[in-house]
Amino acid sequence: MTLETMPFSKALNAGLRKAMEDDPRVLMMGEDIGKLGGVFRVTEHLLRDFGDKRVLDTPLAESGIVGTAIGLAMTGFRPVCEIQFDGFVFPAFDQITTQLAKLTNRHEGRLSLPIVIRIPYGGHIGAVEHHQESPEAYFAHTPGLRVVSPSTPNDAYWMIQEAIRSNDPVIFMEPKSRYWQKGEVDLESSAVPLHASRVVRTGSDVTLVGHGAIVTTLLQAAALAEAEGTSCEVVDVRSLSPIDYEPILDSVRKTGRMVYAQEAQGFTSVGSEVAATVMERAFYALEAPVLRVSGYDTPFPPAKLEGSYLPDADRILEAVDRSLAY
Repeated sequence: MTLETMPFSKALNAGLRKAMEDDPRVLMMGEDIGKLGGVFRVTEHLLRDFGDKRVLDTPLAESGIVGTAIGLAMTGFRPVCEIQFDGFVFPAFDQITTQLAKLTNRHEGRLSLPIVIRIPYGGHIGAVEHHQESPEAYFAHTPGLRVVSPSTPNDAYWMIQEAIRSNDPVIFMEPKSRYWQKGEVDLESSAVPLHASRVVRTGSDVTLVGHGAIVTTLLQAAALAEAEGTSCEVVDVRSLSPIDYEPILDSVRKTGRMVYAQEAQGFTSVGSEVAATVMERAFYALEAPVLRVSGYDTPFPPAKLEGSYLPDADRILEAVDRSLAY
């Protein structure tokens, strides 16, 4: 085992580099990803090391980026597109949902579109409108797309490589508030497959479930709960479409209670789907209703108000207390 400590963003960079080294068909595309290395420096030095035929600085035209990637994939390339910020993906929404997601089915499986679309998403960076959104439910709702979100540097390193190797289009949601979070990366072997959920903390009283940046907050809440005598198990969903339910269901059958937390709005969200499925498939194991903690059903607020909008450990613990009170 070769372990190296690095920030989340550097782990992504290392994963992209490894994918490009392993397969000459892998291309990088996006706004300012070449000379600048991306606004979050995730693609830093890739232009220097792989050249401008494989690392392409594109115009500010997200629909054009994805449309071009579709054409490249049809001819045998494996493009990786960067959407600079979450709120900028919507100009490409038509290309993603009406073309990218449907072409393989339209060709009865004879055509593969191995495209990865990287989207930095979520809050906690004090940014302005269109720079702090959580649009993952749009894509998880769309048949034909795989949607994943790593929460640790190790997952970032391995999941980006696995996403690039996939023959299906993958929406790769990167929690931008974790870009600077450091962690150990095993450079030799991946711990779990791309679409597997994972228990990241064991417990016995309440199951806490989430994806992306909120997983760190769930672990903080679990540590605070333990100090008060409550044992929380934490499950990192990792893959939003498809969802690996077995680790979640196994945990709920053990604890009898579940709280799902997410930065995104609560209405018709990933958390809504997981809550409904757990109620259907583990109903007789539940000692209390499944509870959800989320962002509010409003547009993302100005930066000064994001602390009130985004779920924190206190809001999660309040839900834990409500669950235990049933």
